[in-house]
Amino acid sequence: MLKAVILIGGPQKGTRFRPLSFEVPKPLFPVAGVPMIQHHIEACAQVPGMQEILLIGFYQPDEALMQFLEAAQQEFNLPVRYLQEFAPLGTGGGLYHFRDQILAGGPEAFFVLNADVCSDFPLSAMLDAHRRQRHPFLLLGTTANRTQSLNYGCIVENPQTHEVLHYVEKPSTFISDIINCGIYLFSPEALTPLRDVFQRNQQERQLCLALGEDSPSSWPGAGTIRLEQDVFSVLAGKGQIYVHITEGIWSQIKSAGSALYASRLYLGRYQVTHPERLAKHTPGGPRIRGNVYIHPTAKVAPSAVLGPNVSIGKGVTVGEGVRLRESIVLHGATLQEHTCVLHSIVGWGSTVGRWARVEGTPNDPNPNDPRARMDSESLFKDGKLLPAITILGCRVRIPAEVLILNSIVLPHKELSRSFTNQIIL
Repeated sequence: MLKAVILIGGPQKGTRFRPLSFEVPKPLFPVAGVPMIQHHIEACAQVPGMQEILLIGFYQPDEALMQFLEAAQQEFNLPVRYLQEFAPLGTGGGLYHFRDQILAGGPEAFFVLNADVCSDFPLSAMLDAHRRQRHPFLLLGTTANRTQSLNYGCIVENPQTHEVLHYVEKPSTFISDIINCGIYLFSPEALTPLRDVFQRNQQERQLCLALGEDSPSSWPGAGTIRLEQDVFSVLAGKGQIYVHITEGIWSQIKSAGSALYASRLYLGRYQVTHPERLAKHTPGGPRIRGNVYIHPTAKVAPSAVLGPNVSIGKGVTVGEGVRLRESIVLHGATLQEHTCVLHSIVGWGSTVGRWARVEGTPNDPNPNDPRARMDSESLFKDGKLLPAITILGCRVRIPAEVLILNSIVLPHKELSRSFTNQIIL
């Protein structure tokens, strides 16, 4: 018997995902046509022996989340439940707080997946590795180049046994080119070190209170546990943590730009996993170039040219002569005749007028470096907005014959002219 836990965070996270996260929780943002965490749930549901999938986070259980959970249970014929933290508890605090729920039924092991990663999720391979050599913690790792590895948790392994000898979260100098993917397989005994961290936090808090040094603003709480710093770094080299290296697709999804890149990776995976989700070029239909997802309810004119890496959501209208490339168009948006949308995300219910051009600048990994990863994007440098993909928030109206370039338009804005390299408030 197996279980899976997906850590979905909370509204205080994902600020780099704004304004898109204003409308839906980040884990429900559509990537390659389906909510981000549906890719995780699909992968978990395919593992033999999977009995339950738990989502842990600090989001309020709103209507969108509850509808998603209900639909996921029906589609995958598995219990999918949401467990809400009473406060943000870090990457490990929720696991310890809900340990009884996780261990109910006596699972052999349980997967732990961060919601903001894109991967082909080699869970069966991880399970095989775990069963060959059982240890409390198995981490999924991949490689990055020397410079970008500093942005991730770095793993030094024994190349013969794959034991993690040293772990440093976002080191200041080069440690290793093996990085943490944020996907794990834990044995039930893995919760014991989390208990030890919790108890140590409690003791330190009591000591601070006795010395009169504690204040609500300076203390994160005894329940806050950081898997990476409090557990992996401490237990590395003690025979408890091992790593399974993958050569498959992997990327973080921290920003809108990385969501667009993740959409490309997943659309490419659909060739193998879900060919039925990819649009086909048919007589009388739009011209399809590369991997394109079109929701069945979308209306696309036959003279439109779509792709590569295009995802078109529910109820979208795409007019005659539209050119759409490397973009996501969300539920209910309208692209009027002869618009051009490149490297952009068009928000829910937005309208782009005739002959308008919406264009961004991609921030993809270096294609000539097989170990390159998405850079951690910063919106500003020296007080100026850096070139990046263009984002139109919810229900934005773009007039005819204007250019919106490398800009972010906040929700409910009705523009009257062109903008370049601006945040439009």
